[in-house]
Amino acid sequence: MMPRFRFLTAGESHGKGLTVIIDGVPAGLTLDEDQVASELKRRQCGYGRGSRMKIEQDRAEILSGVRHGVTTGSPISLLIWNRDWENWREVMAVSAAEEETARVTRPRPGHADLAGAIKYGLNDIRPVMERASARETAARVAAGAVARRFVEEIGVEIHSHTLAIGGEWTNTRGSIDWQQVERSAVRCADAEAEKGMIAAIDRAISSGDTVGGVCEIIASGVPVGLGSHVQWDRRLDGIVAQAVMSINSVKGVEIGDGFKLANLKGSEAHDVIEVSQRSPYPWSRPTNHAGGIEGGISNGEPVIVRAAVKPIPTLGKPLPSLDLSTWETVEAHFERSDVCVVPSVGVIAEAMLAIVLADALLEKFGGDSMEETKRNHSNYLDSIQRRR
Repeated sequence: MMPRFRFLTAGESHGKGLTVIIDGVPAGLTLDEDQVASELKRRQCGYGRGSRMKIEQDRAEILSGVRHGVTTGSPISLLIWNRDWENWREVMAVSAAEEETARVTRPRPGHADLAGAIKYGLNDIRPVMERASARETAARVAAGAVARRFVEEIGVEIHSHTLAIGGEWTNTRGSIDWQQVERSAVRCADAEAEKGMIAAIDRAISSGDTVGGVCEIIASGVPVGLGSHVQWDRRLDGIVAQAVMSINSVKGVEIGDGFKLANLKGSEAHDVIEVSQRSPYPWSRPTNHAGGIEGGISNGEPVIVRAAVKPIPTLGKPLPSLDLSTWETVEAHFERSDVCVVPSVGVIAEAMLAIVLADALLEKFGGDSMEETKRNHSNYLDSIQRRR
């Protein structure tokens, strides 16, 4: 099945820059570079990020697909320059090197280093490190910023917040103050939990270690009927899970109450359907254990996704490994890195969820222009009311 909103990224962590090509955006969507830049800035924030964030001030140049601040329906291309390229010109040169550069031969446990070098027959891990780096997610966030602009026009809002870092959990319940989340150094709505999370990061820094955690992504305003039950690869929950799991360091994804549902009885686990005059649907749900998706189809409730983020594998005190050139036991390679990426993973997951929802919305309502797409969406909502 060909996706309607699709994108490709290219580029290396320390190469000249990152590029993105986005296809499928209807004509007539207002879009400018400042909107994309604001999302890129959010990705770079968060306590525990490395010194690279002080070097890069990410901004995407729009090279095509937008004219006078409005999309044209043609592919959109974006370019993000890497400022750090100046320090890596010889190591990452495109042309043949006159002298051999130092090879990286000590894979980091938990990274793509070993598997990637073996898969591609490399005697230098550097090419794997460069592409497998989370630097690539800047390009995804840029694509997600375009997707976010589209879904906002259909009434969808997407937010994320941190639930846990280093074993320190938030006690936030009910409604979330999203402005407080954006002000928080760890993107947590709970001020007391924030202190514990920062302390956990500080302990990791002092011991040369790293910490992971859990973030939650919530999309409200998602209309009923996105995705489908008819084939496995059209199920919305499966597509969402794949998108979020593809983010660097994410090792677990749950939708709604996820694994907690395994311990409940059916009478406790499912969301009762009640007759209601609530707009835009003539029903309501007092709970949302399903996380907005039932049978692979959005059910009109907020889509709720949680991502378990492992500690990143580049440690100040490296773990034991082996040298691929000598096959001797050594310490793993160390390169400038972060200590905690949970807050930024939440922002990246927002982008990936926006991309998935943009594609699903275009499958359901898509037209060649925003006017046509929004008209299709409005007619669909009217048809639901006429079913009463």
